[in-house]
Amino acid sequence: MAADKSKRFVPVPGLGTGTVAIAYVCVDYLQHVRPTWHDRLMPALWAVLVLATVFRLIFYRHWAKELPAALPFLGSVVFLLLAFLFEALSVRFVTAVLGLDWHRSADPLPDTGQWLLLALNEMLPEALVSLLRAHIITLHHYLVIFVMLGFSVTFGSIKAPGLGFAARYIFTMAVGRLLRTFTFIATILPSPRPWCALVRYRIPNYPHPWVQKYYEPYTSDSDAISRLLQLDSAYAEAKVYPVEFVPDWGKMSFLANMLRPNVGEGSTWYQLLKRASGGCNDLMYSGHMLVAVLTAMAWTEAYGGWTSAILWIFVLHSAQREIRERHHYSVDCIVAIYVGILLWRATGFIWSAKDTSKARRAAKFDEVRTRLTQSAKDSDIDQIRKILEEVETAGQDKETLSKKAVILFGSCVVLFTFTCVVLALTLTTDG
Repeated sequence: MAADKSKRFVPVPGLGTGTVAIAYVCVDYLQHVRPTWHDRLMPALWAVLVLATVFRLIFYRHWAKELPAALPFLGSVVFLLLAFLFEALSVRFVTAVLGLDWHRSADPLPDTGQWLLLALNEMLPEALVSLLRAHIITLHHYLVIFVMLGFSVTFGSIKAPGLGFAARYIFTMAVGRLLRTFTFIATILPSPRPWCALVRYRIPNYPHPWVQKYYEPYTSDSDAISRLLQLDSAYAEAKVYPVEFVPDWGKMSFLANMLRPNVGEGSTWYQLLKRASGGCNDLMYSGHMLVAVLTAMAWTEAYGGWTSAILWIFVLHSAQREIRERHHYSVDCIVAIYVGILLWRATGFIWSAKDTSKARRAAKFDEVRTRLTQSAKDSDIDQIRKILEEVETAGQDKETLSKKAVILFGSCVVLFTFTCVVLALTLTTDG
């Protein structure tokens, strides 16, 4: 019997959701090597995932835990949307403020990380170089993995509430995007791709009047910079440029000074922001890498297992590809990695994978220890049973919702969440 017990199956961490997540990445990569297989397998995989999730949602038992996390989740979503709006405005500003002439003349910064990758291309086997260059995992995949991890609460893979987990991820992402925006707007760095602005934007060739006064006259003359330091005040006269175009945006016309639209570029400020995309300057630090690192951190804390190691390998692969393809300098990816790690560690107060029910039971046990000892001395079995039930109940969450309220709340949560997921994945399908 002892031998039989020792041979019992022990679940392997990461075997369920982890295997599905890695399988999704592999199946989606087939579009590059076996398009026909991809066209057949991907719809089938999505169908299985959606049906399995819907089935588990019907029998989900922890809606009482989800209710307190609903407001933080919605607040985090609004916070993230506002952060994205501020980031889009700032991206357009740092690209447009110096004009196209600056983009034509500004050389990319020296990047030793990219030099190293180019040197490795000459030394490594061609097959390995092709693997490093392959688009195995993109922004779209990291978001899918996060969604899988969030919905895995219905399978018991992570601790409820799932909305608490999502709120932490989204809140951390919003903070990270704000810090990123404050960083790249403080000092404007030249793009690793000098042709980007010429292809993507129709901004004025000449710099913003603010730049004409405080930056342009002093950029190429060391004596002018020295005098600027001594006076600590702008002294050179600005050049004569065409008058800035100011569109009629009503109450939002104040944004024209920041966005610097051109004639025929768009009738509304919103159209300009939609075309802001990732900008055409180096944006310290990498937003793509921030998403990757936060996903890996969330996965490692909530799920763990062998898939965490694979996911971190994917993160490193994404980093070297961002550098290799000149989407970012090496410093952007390095900073994004440690900022993402530190931010995730700092937001553990929102949701944590640690089981607090054990702590509550232990606290309750300490509270009733004296009563339990006395009952044992009195051989009062009924009292002992009552005390132990109190201890067990202390580790459980109270059910405060009626059945109808649970159905209504659960339906709203599922509908809202699926809508957000579809929008997010649709907007990031290009990576």
